[in-house]
Amino acid sequence: MRSTGFRRTFVALSVGSLAFALTSCGSGDDDSAGGKTRITVNCMPPKSAEVDRRFFEQDIASFEKRNPDIDVVAHDAFPCQDPKTFDAKLAGGQMEDVFYTYFTDARHVVDIHQAAELTPYVKELKSYGTLQQQLRDIYTVDGRIYGIPRTGYSMGLIYNKKLFEKAGLDPEQPPATWAELRADAKRIAALGDGTVGYADYSAQNQGGWHFTAELYSQGGDVVSADGKKATVDTPEGRAVLQNLHDMRWTDDSMGSKQLLVINDVQQLMGSGKLGMYLSAPDNIPILVKEKGGDYKDLALAPMPGGKGTLIGGDGYMVDKKASPEQIRAALKWLDHMFLTPGAGFLGDYARARKADAPVGLPEPRLFTGAADAKDQQVKKANANVPVENYQAFLDGNQSLDLKIEPPHAQQIYSVLDGAVSAVLTKKDADIDQLLEDASTKIDGILARG
Repeated sequence: MRSTGFRRTFVALSVGSLAFALTSCGSGDDDSAGGKTRITVNCMPPKSAEVDRRFFEQDIASFEKRNPDIDVVAHDAFPCQDPKTFDAKLAGGQMEDVFYTYFTDARHVVDIHQAAELTPYVKELKSYGTLQQQLRDIYTVDGRIYGIPRTGYSMGLIYNKKLFEKAGLDPEQPPATWAELRADAKRIAALGDGTVGYADYSAQNQGGWHFTAELYSQGGDVVSADGKKATVDTPEGRAVLQNLHDMRWTDDSMGSKQLLVINDVQQLMGSGKLGMYLSAPDNIPILVKEKGGDYKDLALAPMPGGKGTLIGGDGYMVDKKASPEQIRAALKWLDHMFLTPGAGFLGDYARARKADAPVGLPEPRLFTGAADAKDQQVKKANANVPVENYQAFLDGNQSLDLKIEPPHAQQIYSVLDGAVSAVLTKKDADIDQLLEDASTKIDGILARG
């Protein structure tokens, strides 16, 4: 699961508030215009996101100026990928030449033979060797490259420093284990006045998403390495549900209102009534711009447990019908727009700062080596958020196993939603039975492929 593909300069445009139809021109169109190579691309910010839209258009214009033999036709979309129409657009030949995908879609697009193989061309992508290997691997199937990562995120723990202090906790020492998190949540909830120590999602597939992240943090997994069997009915899976149950019913540190989704939890945190919740760094500007939070009060720690964390993100693939000239043009465009450290739509930090967009959040961290050093240097020079609040997250992530979401993630999350919601709404929930039932259902999903 992922938030928007945009910088969120104007974060008041929430996911639920916009729906835009895609007017697609797929690869079946004439790929040349006046002797130029034409490519259609998607995930252009909608007109309602005025600053992001302007930046995107500026970057396309500068790209076309540097590459006068390439014509880029961009289509706006919010969200960048609609799961309800994605497969239909691919099958119907209506997908753009260069199209946005979540990490979890990469293998599926390859399996249904809708992506162009990029292996013979990727040497022309200047930045490719600088990208993190585990992100490149997501778009590599059987040793062949089919896509290019654009952003990456990992889950961590957002916490309210002010509430930590008020509860007599050290805000510079966030919980490193689930036992410590439970103890801290109990002390924060004891402040009263509607204060919640720890909140979690348990509806709309988001509970299953967080169950997965929590399972990874315990050293467990959702499916076996070969992707054929569920692995949730384990001591690690039991520990996840038992911990949630005990915080909810024994400690009363999660509040009485349950079946929460992301907006509910963000509202709680932004209003100063929540101590902790799991999230990626991109939630922080939303909490400030939309929900009333303050950057100085919001800090980020690595996932408790010390074993692993869930990673996600997005990238671009190229339609199978694209010509060699279009593939080469697409790779040049990706380099220019997204993959040059300290520059482009997501990396021009000086431009972002002038537009009052948040600069200095710890992710996305796409590059390695000298490219990463340059990107971080430019980011630090233009930071307008308290970067010291995120240092624990950066340090802690170095030792965690970074694990992508499971195959058939949304179907599996729907199953796991039921287990999470049950332990948070039923004091007598049978955890063993919940895990056994979930395992059987996930096996069925995996068997159907």
